[in-house]
Amino acid sequence: MAVTSEPDNRPLPGTMFTPRQVQVLKIAVIVLGILLVGGFAFVLAAIVYQASHPAQDAVAQHPAMAAGEGARAIDLPMAPGANVAGLSLDGNRLAVQLDGPSGAEIAVIDLASGKIVARVKLKPQ
Repeated sequence: MAVTSEPDNRPLPGTMFTPRQVQVLKIAVIVLGILLVGGFAFVLAAIVYQASHPAQDAVAQHPAMAAGEGARAIDLPMAPGANVAGLSLDGNRLAVQLDGPSGAEIAVIDLASGKIVARVKLKPQ
């Protein structure tokens, strides 16, 4: 007659956990630790990849400028007596702040096409 042994469901001394619960907890801790280390490795690999491969879209959009054939000349009509008070570049857009006798104005230029996208007249209230 074979004697079947029942699993030991008695808590370990000094704890309220059974050996089976401790084993499952150990496995969970190991799996979560591996996921944590793998996640950090993935984030670091993504940072290194992004740092070593700069944006290629600027070269694709402006092949003439990338090849060194010269820069594009853009004409910005200004009122007589107006002067440039400031410039701000954001991507392919250049904002030019103009101060003149008729008041302040901001012209937004698309550098890819060379066209004036918008003109904003600044009026005091």
